[in-house]
Amino acid sequence: MKKVLVAFEESQTVTIAFRKLGFEAYSNDLQECSGGHPEWHLKMDVFDALDWAKWDLIIMHPPCTAIAISGNSTYAKGKPKEQERINAVNWTQRVWDYATSICDHVAMENPVGCLNTLGNFPKPQYIQPYHHGHTDSKKTGLWLHNLPKLEPTKIMEPIWHTNPDGTIYKDSGGSKYSKTHYYGGKNLKARWSNQTPSGQNKLGPSPERGKLRSKTYEGIGNAFAVQWGNYILNN
Repeated sequence: MKKVLVAFEESQTVTIAFRKLGFEAYSNDLQECSGGHPEWHLKMDVFDALDWAKWDLIIMHPPCTAIAISGNSTYAKGKPKEQERINAVNWTQRVWDYATSICDHVAMENPVGCLNTLGNFPKPQYIQPYHHGHTDSKKTGLWLHNLPKLEPTKIMEPIWHTNPDGTIYKDSGGSKYSKTHYYGGKNLKARWSNQTPSGQNKLGPSPERGKLRSKTYEGIGNAFAVQWGNYILNN
C-alpha cells in the first residue's frame, strides 16, 4: 500500500481524501488534528514526520504568514519583520530540500508569495478553488517534484450579483474574472462567494482567521488524491 504524508495539515482534508481511495495516508502538524482521525495524525515536528516512514508521496502546506504577499506591509524588504521573512523562506527551503531528497514525489502548496524570489524553488503552478468545484477565489501555488500539474476538475463561474440599481449582472468569465466591468455608470468588480463587494476576503480578523484560511478546499484535496494518487500508482 502506498504511503502518503500530508505535512502541516491539522484539518485532515487531504489525508481523508487519500484514505478514501485506499492509500495509507497520514496528516502531520504540531497541533492536534481537527479532522476526527487522531489515529492517522502524526503530532510531531515535520522533520520527524519525514523520517517516520518511507513515503511514496509527500504533500506539504508550510506556514505562509511571513512568506505570502499579503504580509508585505510587515515582512517585505525594509519592513519591521523582514528578517522573519528571510528566516521563514530559509526554513521552508530546508524542508523542501530534505523532502525531495528522500521521496520521489513531492508537492508543496502555498499562497502567492516570495519563495521564488528569495529561495531556490521550481516554478510553481497556480490553481484556484473555482477550478475544482467551489465558487471561491484563492490563488494558490503548487511547487512540484516529479509530479504532473493538477488538472481542473470542475470549473465554476462567479456567483450572480445584484447591482446598486437592483439589476443583475454576471462576469463574462475566463481571464476577465478579476477585471472591472462598466455598468450603468459604475465600475463593478466580479467577485466570488468568499469575497466582499470590495473584493476582500469575508473572514474578518479573529484568532482563528489564519487557521480557517489555511484549510484546503475539499475539491482540491480530492483532485490531489485522484490525480497524484493515480500517478504514483503507475510510476
